[in-house]
Amino acid sequence: MKSLAAILVKSGAELVVDEVEIPSSLEAGQVLVRVITSGICGAQINEIDAAKGPDIFLPHLLGHEGYCEVIETGPEVNKLTAGDHAVMHWRPGSGKQSRTPLYKWEGTTVNAGWVTTFNQYSVVSENRLTRIKPFALSRDLLPLLGCALTTSFGVLHRELQLNESDKVLIFGAGGVGLSMIKILNSIGVSKLCAVDISEEKLDLAKKFGATDLVHFEDKQKALSAIKKCFSQELPVVAIDTTGNTKCIELAYETTSPQGTVMLVGVPKIGEKSSFYTLPLHFGKQIVGSSGGGSKPEIDIPILIGKIESAEINFSDFPTERYSLKQINDAIANLRDGRAGRMIIDMELK
Repeated sequence: MKSLAAILVKSGAELVVDEVEIPSSLEAGQVLVRVITSGICGAQINEIDAAKGPDIFLPHLLGHEGYCEVIETGPEVNKLTAGDHAVMHWRPGSGKQSRTPLYKWEGTTVNAGWVTTFNQYSVVSENRLTRIKPFALSRDLLPLLGCALTTSFGVLHRELQLNESDKVLIFGAGGVGLSMIKILNSIGVSKLCAVDISEEKLDLAKKFGATDLVHFEDKQKALSAIKKCFSQELPVVAIDTTGNTKCIELAYETTSPQGTVMLVGVPKIGEKSSFYTLPLHFGKQIVGSSGGGSKPEIDIPILIGKIESAEINFSDFPTERYSLKQINDAIANLRDGRAGRMIIDMELK
């Protein structure tokens, strides 16, 4: 069996869209799925650019948030059956963790992780799939439950446990940042300032519930604008979704003395932030997040329920559809700062 797939052959290069051979049999814990839609996350840009160091797995497949239909299950798979629909996620959930699959392309082995979504058919580990009712939400929104929405929910509810009295500063109004703003707006936080280099994204942040906006032109101007925004009551929480070292420094410098800096974005390898450590001895915290500590089998149903009941409104969340053959165009637009989420729809030609 063959599948059209986007293959990373060389770091920093465009993906090669071609047919790969799917493994002829499923091993314990593996599930063959038909991908319906996939999101493109900033993490894939980092993978393509080898932002965390040399890529030793080339060539390999990509993608870690998607929506799919189960085609076949391998041995020891107990929570899914053929015909089920599921969210594909990078965070491990319930079920067995399988070995990672190997595909073939022009006589070459193509590596893959426990989940890949930039391919029409994918072999996925059972614990990277969470069953949902078919088309519980829009086919464009469902992939975001695999990363952007669950990460945002996990950071805000599991790790920070924010409430309406908190004052929050968010760096980055991309897919995760905008999702956080939506969720924080549903909580009713009293002060929510969004910082970004894009005026278009800041307009969306305002529309989605940010009370204040700061256009990041340079660090000193942004620092002055943030302090003016919060006056004497500095935010108790600053969340960085960008991985930009200057934004991380700003987050540290503008939180209250007992505030928390939550790092969601990851800087490129070799890039470092600099700050004075004394406040750390008196209550300030810097915390790194791995996907918000999300538990997909718990958080995905909760989020679907909140969105279906309109407790959180995602009806106007911006998405843009592309075919798999157009994936390099979608990646280019993401790099250029296009607002919202780029969605690969496998049914588009």
